[in-house]
Amino acid sequence: MKFSWFHLMPYRWLPPDFRERYHGVWVDVPNRLYDPERGHELYNEYLTFRGFGVITAPDGEAGLALALTMKPDVVVMDLAMPGLNGITATHRLKQHPRTRRIPVVVLTGYAFRAIQQGALEAGADIFLTKPCLPEDLERAVRDLLARGRR
Repeated sequence: MKFSWFHLMPYRWLPPDFRERYHGVWVDVPNRLYDPERGHELYNEYLTFRGFGVITAPDGEAGLALALTMKPDVVVMDLAMPGLNGITATHRLKQHPRTRRIPVVVLTGYAFRAIQQGALEAGADIFLTKPCLPEDLERAVRDLLARGRR
């Protein structure tokens, strides 16, 4: 059985031989057409509609500062952020005494096992790959909240 998948985002950071090593259907979208914030807006609106209070940050450094001051119940972290990347930000959250117990959901378009392993080793509790249904993200958040209440 042959499996193909579609990726709709710019891949300017991938090694030149990536397409040859990983088979599938690769569709490059010009940067002017791809806006990662739009995807985040979908999740933010959905979670807000479902009753969650959502706080957003434009980058990893701002996210860390918000986590320290707001102490959220759960952090949903992307890996590809300006400045501080999501793995480093997750590691710092898990190392800080005030935020180490906050569960982290990594939600990313990078579906490689090595990246997943790196995120989990940095302290992520759940690793989800995009495209991810908003319902799946909600389920992950609710599961982590339920674990914290036990």
